[in-house]
Amino acid sequence: MKFDFAIVIIAVSMLGIGLERCDCKMVQFIFGDSLSDVGNNIYLSKSLAQASLPWYGIDMGNGLPNGRFSNGRTVADIIGDNMGLPRPPAFLDPSLTEDVILENGVNYASGGGGILNETGSFFIQRFSLYKQIELFEGTQELIRSKIGKVEAEKFFQEARYVVALGSNDFINNYLMPLYSDSWTYNDETFMDYLVGTLQDQLKVLHGLGARQLMVFGLGPMGCIPLQRVLSTSGNCQEKTNKLALNFNKASSKVVNDLGKQLPNSSYRFGDAYDVVNNVISNPSKYGFENADSPCCSFGRIRPALTCIPASKLCKDRSKYVFWDEYHPSDKANEMIATELIKKFGFKRVDQTQSSSPSPELAPSPTSDD
Repeated sequence: MKFDFAIVIIAVSMLGIGLERCDCKMVQFIFGDSLSDVGNNIYLSKSLAQASLPWYGIDMGNGLPNGRFSNGRTVADIIGDNMGLPRPPAFLDPSLTEDVILENGVNYASGGGGILNETGSFFIQRFSLYKQIELFEGTQELIRSKIGKVEAEKFFQEARYVVALGSNDFINNYLMPLYSDSWTYNDETFMDYLVGTLQDQLKVLHGLGARQLMVFGLGPMGCIPLQRVLSTSGNCQEKTNKLALNFNKASSKVVNDLGKQLPNSSYRFGDAYDVVNNVISNPSKYGFENADSPCCSFGRIRPALTCIPASKLCKDRSKYVFWDEYHPSDKANEMIATELIKKFGFKRVDQTQSSSPSPELAPSPTSDD
């Protein structure tokens, strides 16, 4: 009997067969920036991209900062809730364990992060998409050691994946003279570099088991309050918006092509530009009164960049599209999520599991830190 048991242990070690059987749930793995960050940057002590001070999180839970760059929920929170998916915790959350991952998935999103490694370098610490993918590989090792290679492969292939980055690659890289990319490339060559890098990253994710994946494009990032206040007119910066539209066009083609080329893949592109643009262009239609300035601001001193305890809040947060200079308010995220659910036909996972798989995912929208 002892000899037989030893053989079993050896087989487990060599073949990756788990001693535990996994009755795994459908979960999400989210790769993103500050629009999807649920607390990773809080644990990056040297990062300058932080949502760790009041009044962030004032309208969520206990009202204390929780790492989200808003007064409340992210779009991913809201869509995931509507789909019956668990909210993935931050990768750096100290309470994260193998059991938590199997129950909830993981969120690797990091404020200031981009598709390119050099993006957001002046924030000092942040996770680029390549770094997030590296962390995901570590997650896979943990799960394989927990449930074995076969069950782990099934778990990761049945999961949903969201990739939502790109705004920082423009706003906190190409459009800032402090970054070498701003003078190394022109609009066309930078777009080729950026989208080509994204294509390589999506191939890596497929190799790691990502079969049902949605990539979200950019919204009118030239209309965020920071871009408006930096313009001479106070209007949206159309050059920046054009870059967003060109990125969406190029990355949409890449995602669609990969969906045809990569085996057993269901890859989709989520173009949220028109959804967010409609809310910004016609705020009263959606119940808003202000779509060009932040609810949380430092009086007349602008741009204040982040919301801090000394900042003043607008009288009614539900009437403002933007919470700070970069990010939508909870109410705007709710409106954007509702419109995205309509546009992409997201369904509850308990309504899709019995049918052929499709990437019913929880996305993040557009403008960024």
